[in-house]
Amino acid sequence: MLFAHDTECALIATAALVNTTAPGREGMPDVAALDMFFVTHGWSGRHEHTDAELHQVRALRPRLRRIWHGDTDEVVAIVNGLLRESHALPQLVRHDDEPYHVHAVPRDAPLATRMAVEAAMGVADLIRMDELSRLRHCGHPDCDNVLVDLSRNRSRRFCDAGCGNRAAVSAYRARRAAAARS
Repeated sequence: MLFAHDTECALIATAALVNTTAPGREGMPDVAALDMFFVTHGWSGRHEHTDAELHQVRALRPRLRRIWHGDTDEVVAIVNGLLRESHALPQLVRHDDEPYHVHAVPRDAPLATRMAVEAAMGVADLIRMDELSRLRHCGHPDCDNVLVDLSRNRSRRFCDAGCGNRAAVSAYRARRAAAARS
C-alpha cells in the first residue's frame, strides 16, 4: 500500500466520479446510478436518494475533473477551496469495522459535501508527498477518462473501462496484419 487506505479509496472514488461524465455520455443518469455508486465505492453516512442530491453530486464533477488538468498551484487552490467551503475539520473516526481513519466532515453532511472533502483530502495527501503525477488521463486515444496510478512502479496507463484490453487487441491485430503482409 503506497498511501493510507482511506486516501486510496478517496482517490479511486474521485476518479470514478469524474469518469461518470464525458462529452455526450452521462454515466450517472438517475438516483439508482448514484445509489450503485454509493455502494460500489463504500460510502457511509447520510444518503438521501433524491434528485436534489443527484444534482449536487453531478455539479461537483467538473470541479473535480479540473484536478487532473491543473498544475500544482491550481490543484492546491481547488483543494483548499473545497475544504474551506465545506468547513472541513479533520478528525479520526472508526466505523463499519474499519480501522481509524480521517473524516473531515460529519457523516450526516450532504453526500456531495462528503465526496468533495474526501476528494480534497486524498489529493492533499498526493500533493504533500509530491505524487500529484499519479493523477493521469487514460492512454487510449479514444478515451477521456482519468485514473489514479497506485502501482509501485507508476506504470498504469489505462482506465478501468476496458481501454487496456482494447489497446492490446488493437496491437495484436496490427501485428497480425503486418505479419500477413510480409
